[in-house]
Amino acid sequence: MKRKHHDLEAWLSAIDLVKQVYALTSTFPTHENYGLTSQIRRSAVSVPSNIAEGCARLSDREFLHFLGIARGSLSELETQLIIARELGYLQEDNFPTEPLEKTFSLLGGLINHVRKKVDT
Repeated sequence: MKRKHHDLEAWLSAIDLVKQVYALTSTFPTHENYGLTSQIRRSAVSVPSNIAEGCARLSDREFLHFLGIARGSLSELETQLIIARELGYLQEDNFPTEPLEKTFSLLGGLINHVRKKVDT
């Protein structure tokens, strides 16, 4: 069954980011399973989840609200990945800079598009 959000590039990019985050965090120390690993994964999953939930809402204003939450989760994810890097759990060459930047960019574009519809 295909939903409206399945065609959104921001959602697709966020799904790819989730897969990368799960692969990256699988190498973290086991004592972080219920700490940073869990937090990072929850933040990552929150991004496409909020895009999808907003897309299913009845108004563009509601959609915009959930896109804002998704962007907040993406910022939270970036911060947690920086913390993981600083703690030595994630090497610089494995840091997902490009996927994060791509998702930020696509999400920002989607927010601007929806905002224009709300403002008119």
